[in-house]
Amino acid sequence: MGHALCICSPGTVIIDNKRYLFIQKLGEGDLKPTNILLGDEGQPVLMDLGSMNQARICVEGSRQALALQDWAAQRCTISYRAPELFSVQSHCVIDERTDVWSLGCVLYAMMFGEGPYDMVFQKGDSVALAVQNQLRIPQSPRHSLALRQLLASMMTVDPQQRPHIPFLLSQLEALQPPAPGQHTTQI
Repeated sequence: MGHALCICSPGTVIIDNKRYLFIQKLGEGDLKPTNILLGDEGQPVLMDLGSMNQARICVEGSRQALALQDWAAQRCTISYRAPELFSVQSHCVIDERTDVWSLGCVLYAMMFGEGPYDMVFQKGDSVALAVQNQLRIPQSPRHSLALRQLLASMMTVDPQQRPHIPFLLSQLEALQPPAPGQHTTQI
């Protein structure tokens, strides 16, 4: 049986109808549109937590790097997998920004109707090679420049240049429409 995770309020989550304090020490590992459902009140619910892992992993050698790379190949959907998980370096830190990449792929799919690397995979081309190049975000009058810039930051190939979760949350809050009666902004 699968497990369900609901992000409720800052700092808490619900897993299988039990509320827990969220310490941000776990990463989902396989964020993709089919693993995100909407709850009764429209809140996102993460499903299929079988790929959950530590959010921060210190890789200290080639054996550990290969083990993490193999784990990612088995547990993470290829077209939503962060570039650093295709070829894990022998001495590095893999952190929650791998999920930021995957969340960027989900946001891209929400904005444009399909993931940024879905067609690459469907054509049989190398996703591992495609994710090593900076993604071109299509221009669209439906999406604000701020939203496209946020997406571009999430899809940065170098994980050290990708934003951390607190920065993303602040950027998302800035994109929210103001309360009724205040000036509105295009999202």
